[in-house]
Amino acid sequence: MNSVLPKVVFNETDETSARAIVIGSGFGGLASAIRLSAKGYKVTVLEKLDAAGGRAYVYRQNGFTFDGGPTIITAPKLFEELWSLCGRRFEDDIDLREMDPFYRIRFDDGETFDCTGNHEKMRAEIERISPSDLSGYESFMKASKRRFEIGWEQMAKQNFSSIFSLIKFLPKLISVGAHRSVYSLAAKFFKHPHIRFVMSFHPLFLGGNPFTSTSVFSLVSDLERRWGVHSPMGGTGALINGLVNLVESQGTKIHYNSEVDEILVENKKAIGVRLKSGEVLTSDIVVSNAEAAWTYRHLVRSTHRKRWTNRRLRNSRYSEGLFVWYFGTKKKYEELPHHTILVGPRYKEHLDDIFKYKRLASDFSLYLYRPTATDPSLAPEGCDTFYALSVVPHLESGVDWEKESEPYRQAIERRLEETVMPDLSNNIAATHLLTPQDFQDRLNSYQGAGFSFEPVIWQLAWFRPHNQSEDIKGLYLVGAGTHPGAGVPAVLTSAQILDEVVPLAKVTI
Repeated sequence: MNSVLPKVVFNETDETSARAIVIGSGFGGLASAIRLSAKGYKVTVLEKLDAAGGRAYVYRQNGFTFDGGPTIITAPKLFEELWSLCGRRFEDDIDLREMDPFYRIRFDDGETFDCTGNHEKMRAEIERISPSDLSGYESFMKASKRRFEIGWEQMAKQNFSSIFSLIKFLPKLISVGAHRSVYSLAAKFFKHPHIRFVMSFHPLFLGGNPFTSTSVFSLVSDLERRWGVHSPMGGTGALINGLVNLVESQGTKIHYNSEVDEILVENKKAIGVRLKSGEVLTSDIVVSNAEAAWTYRHLVRSTHRKRWTNRRLRNSRYSEGLFVWYFGTKKKYEELPHHTILVGPRYKEHLDDIFKYKRLASDFSLYLYRPTATDPSLAPEGCDTFYALSVVPHLESGVDWEKESEPYRQAIERRLEETVMPDLSNNIAATHLLTPQDFQDRLNSYQGAGFSFEPVIWQLAWFRPHNQSEDIKGLYLVGAGTHPGAGVPAVLTSAQILDEVVPLAKVTI
């Protein structure tokens, strides 16, 4: 059983194996623990919170189960590989359901668009709204496929440890117009603003602005069509529980309520960690699933950092913040699908407020998550579980969330009541909030950003914090802040890269 870290972590038999410490039990940390164990390491996972998950932590209130963060699951094969490493079958433990539609987009004028993996259904939706844009759809999807082949199949798994590893990709990036934004690529093929939104909003799932994120991210359209959008029965938390079970089956312990205060470095090599409690744990390698900027700014002393200095971290650009209202209702809203995106009256101007001007606007777009559309067990009988997510500026904005959170929540409640959830105010049975301040204070996210570094082209690949620390031997990074970036598939791939950069465990006698 997992527990608060005891005084003695490793017994005498442990000393015959190379040891690894993993900081954090999000998707990246749990996947890393599995892969390191498979490489022969004796692994210890340290988690600040009282349960696993990180951003995918599960909140429970009044019989309602709230997934903390990631809710759109794609690329199931990445999970299947982890189960296979443990000699088990993913489908035996996880009941994964494909969504249809993937999500419903509702525009401010009341028009809707159902995104799906079915090619003909997508064509029909485009033709219904803008017949003249139908001719551009095939060309756009070919462009998306080409970017998937380069951006995902070739670049995502690449270890960008040297500038030369990036240089070899430059001709391919130039060939697909990586300097262009996702929105400009969509605008090349589509005229109607609704269709342009449908084909360009995906970077917001990855911490990026569609108007500044490289067009390589249009690969998501092809990725979703290839592998679908899924949800596990039991919510995203079921995936976390499944991964925890895999970790434990390998003999690894996850120690909760065990926050790391410092990564210890000696002779330019990571040798272990010191906990907030003052306890010191030694190891042969350290893998940080803590957010990358937080790792360098708060866990590694500045004397050990030449590349990721405090100044560089301050001057980097960070993703948007997230305001998440979790709520349960006394009634069911049967007409709402699993995923709904409610688009506000402004697109580019609203994103400028968030990413450029760092100001909290009075209007917003919302991502509305209703997992009980698929799994009613996540709420009491006759009830529904929701969260409404609004993209907001990170903490550089200076917003006082202690003061602003409740008025902002009320504005979201009014908007939902006016559009898709009539009489919502009289049917709320549970409520919980997460603001950018909570992302900083609870989840150790630098500037309270929801997705770490903003994925602009000069903060990707080699320009991002490397999976293998540039300055410290034996320190490795996984998660949204390192390569290849944010999103569950990318985070799992960052752990996959450990197979290449971490040496096989050496037995010590």
